[in-house]
Amino acid sequence: MWRTIALHRTEEPGTAADLPGADYDTSAFADRVQPLAAGSGPLLHRTYGVRIVGTGMTPAALINLVTSRLNQASPEMAEFRKTRGQDGVLREGDEFVVRMPGPWDGPVRVVRRDATSFRLATLKGHLEAGEIEFRAEPDGDELHFGIESWARAGDRLSDLLYNRLRLAKEIQLNMWTHFCVRTAELAGGRPQGGLTIRTRWVSWPPPPASAGAGSAAGEPVNLGG
Repeated sequence: MWRTIALHRTEEPGTAADLPGADYDTSAFADRVQPLAAGSGPLLHRTYGVRIVGTGMTPAALINLVTSRLNQASPEMAEFRKTRGQDGVLREGDEFVVRMPGPWDGPVRVVRRDATSFRLATLKGHLEAGEIEFRAEPDGDELHFGIESWARAGDRLSDLLYNRLRLAKEIQLNMWTHFCVRTAELAGGRPQGGLTIRTRWVSWPPPPASAGAGSAAGEPVNLGG
């Protein structure tokens, strides 16, 4: 893919604005959730974006398509296996195990689903601790598909693989950039201008001054405590 799709990558220090907002209830699965506070090492706030041209789909239609065909959007190295919920649809409360080669299997739960986006939260045993959101929106006369993640390594071993050896970090990048390209194909379109990948690092725990700063949208900070 690197030879055919331009990747525009940036890495920079982050701020309190890079923390996700506390916008969902974890009480129904509090004993199994693996929030940011349960992780190890710094927080990585990453965004992946692609402009899709040549498709007449609406953002809602694209998200409906992606949620019904997760394994067609996902690269071959990763398989979404539903462990809770009805096949063929995606609703809040559904759960999956994302199967990958090696010790990478990751249980997740759908914690938000609306017309143009859905968000997953990590469960205990995942390589990461945090959340990831998939969304589609208009981009002029075309479509924009994006993935946004807020994650820390799931434990100290994962921190070594993730932040020191950078292995897991690059596996994650490969997975979600492929997901963006395959989503463009599912939509019947093609990427325009390559893929944009932004990584922002936030030390953990965040500086005391950021504890009440909220997210970029002004929502309460979710430290996962």
